[in-house]
Amino acid sequence: MANRLHLSTSPYLLQHADNPVDWWEWGPEAFAEAERRDVPVLLSIGYAACHWCHVMAHESFEDAETAALMNENFVNVKVDREERPDVDAVYMTATQAMTGHGGWPMTCFLTPEAKPFHCGTYFPPQPRHGMPSFRQLLAAVRDAWSAQDSEVREAADRIVEELGKQTGPMVESIVDEEVLAGAAASLLGDYDRINGGFGGAPKFPPTMVLEFLLRHHERTGSVESLSIVEGSMRAMADGGLNDQLAGGFARYSVDAGWVVPHFEKMLYDNALLLRLAAHLFRRTGTERYREVVVDTATFLLRDLATAEGGFASSLDADTEGEEGLTYVWSPAQLTEVLGAEDGAWAAELLSVTESGSFEHGTSTLRLSREVDDVPRWQRVKAALLAARDTRPQPGRDDKVVTAWNGLAIAALTEAGLALGEPAWITAAERAADLVLRLHFVDGRLRRTSRAGAVGTAAGVLEDYACFADALLALHQATADQRWLDAACDLLDTALAHFADPTMPGAFHDTADDADALVWRPADPGDNASPSGASALAGALLAGSALAGPHRADAYRSACEEAIYRAGILASRAPRFAGHWLTVAEAVAHGPVQVAVVGSPADRAALVEAALKHAPGGAVVVAGEPDSAPLLADRPLVEGQAAAYVCRGYVCDRPRTSVAELVSSLRG
Repeated sequence: MANRLHLSTSPYLLQHADNPVDWWEWGPEAFAEAERRDVPVLLSIGYAACHWCHVMAHESFEDAETAALMNENFVNVKVDREERPDVDAVYMTATQAMTGHGGWPMTCFLTPEAKPFHCGTYFPPQPRHGMPSFRQLLAAVRDAWSAQDSEVREAADRIVEELGKQTGPMVESIVDEEVLAGAAASLLGDYDRINGGFGGAPKFPPTMVLEFLLRHHERTGSVESLSIVEGSMRAMADGGLNDQLAGGFARYSVDAGWVVPHFEKMLYDNALLLRLAAHLFRRTGTERYREVVVDTATFLLRDLATAEGGFASSLDADTEGEEGLTYVWSPAQLTEVLGAEDGAWAAELLSVTESGSFEHGTSTLRLSREVDDVPRWQRVKAALLAARDTRPQPGRDDKVVTAWNGLAIAALTEAGLALGEPAWITAAERAADLVLRLHFVDGRLRRTSRAGAVGTAAGVLEDYACFADALLALHQATADQRWLDAACDLLDTALAHFADPTMPGAFHDTADDADALVWRPADPGDNASPSGASALAGALLAGSALAGPHRADAYRSACEEAIYRAGILASRAPRFAGHWLTVAEAVAHGPVQVAVVGSPADRAALVEAALKHAPGGAVVVAGEPDSAPLLADRPLVEGQAAAYVCRGYVCDRPRTSVAELVSSLRG
């Protein structure tokens, strides 16, 4: 019976392939079986790096008695939320509506028509803290279904009807200078001036909000906006959220001070933080941000790169069932590796104390001050990392997710340009080649692949949007037309299949020909990563500047309509509209286009200046005249390399010197 999961491309499902639970994958066969047996569906949603998913699996799904109760009374469906974000979005909405909160593992009970009637998250094996045990819950749902079948179905119908009403598109609202300034002011009021970031525990990296504030600073000169970005980035980079030895950021901090992370490392977090750090280094030139860029890019290429050329989804929160086992240290362990003198120096530098900041007298590693002896730090770091590599290591979810690879491709490309690291751009091209070659099936994107085998789940809006954005970044870095052509094909498909034809600017997260769910998800909010709609708006804006006149107006109009559709969210809840606001800032700035023509040697200084001084959201393309749409009809000036700067539909005269170009970009 476990063979249903053995052929999956999801490492999360494979973790459950040998459970005594009779698991089914999501699909019509499972619901047909529930209808045939007249039993509810037990839907369990999680992901491979999730700590509490592992806990519940060990306590309940590996327990023979619990599994027997599940198998006798339910059709049990296991879903990887990363592989099926559409399914996750629908039932997370239901879970939050029923309980007031959400999270993973998610546990939902559905009718054979897939309508939810009871939802929750983690349930313990014994009653605890007011929660029933999982077995008690199973028995209660079984009894309710047996005694009150029709009432349960009617309740599920009402839930679906009501939630369907609540998840419709928002009314349009202009996003203008007042909204952008108001969002920046609101964020300044919410800012944690002591610890950086926003809110209390648990504290997540607010990457997209920081991107907005950085662009707002670039356009308006706001000192307050830049101070929030720098304060938050330094706090995250120096704290326990950041792996001080190997690079890479953890998913979130369990405390408000960035001391103890939840140790899972996700591709999307690191891609977004890499891109932010590259932008911040480009703007400020601060060495610490350059170090963050190098360390994070190195982590992606060393620990998440797959043999096929893509990037794996995550590293687990646990090692051998224990959080932090790989990463934490005691003073004695430092001394054992480094000797007494270096051990004491490292303990002071990295905030490792006898009492510990984590568990059992161990500490996470946090930089307590500026490093005053860089060669010594590099030697100590290398020794500690070598010793740590001999410890048990966290598991890796090695599936390749289209959207998250798009984020990584864009980040590595822009970081490679910012720091002059062509190898990073080459790695980005390799990943893009993999997705184009493997994830396109019959002209449409698939969501995932693993070990060179493409999955069955259809791509959702964020897949099309984030991958299109990545290809547009590669086109800017290389002037290669194939990246631009592929990006435009993705944007055209997204507009054709994901747009709501009745509501200009509204987009669904699933295509119009995707598998039907109880309602069609359309979540505009930016959360851990950009929403599909906001990511598409950003890609459309870049596409409008790069694709040439036959597509420019349509892409620009679609972008602006999407921003207006999210205007209420941007004005009322800016912490959940970071990417929307980031795109809106680029619109307010023009967006800026820079076309540099000339031979590689002649144009090099102009390109370097454009990359350094162009504001966030600008597009920069360099090459020989007429070698790309943005370079069309832009000749050399008296035989010299030249830079053409435009804002929206207004262009400056061509510039042939770095000083003139910088002045134009600052104008």
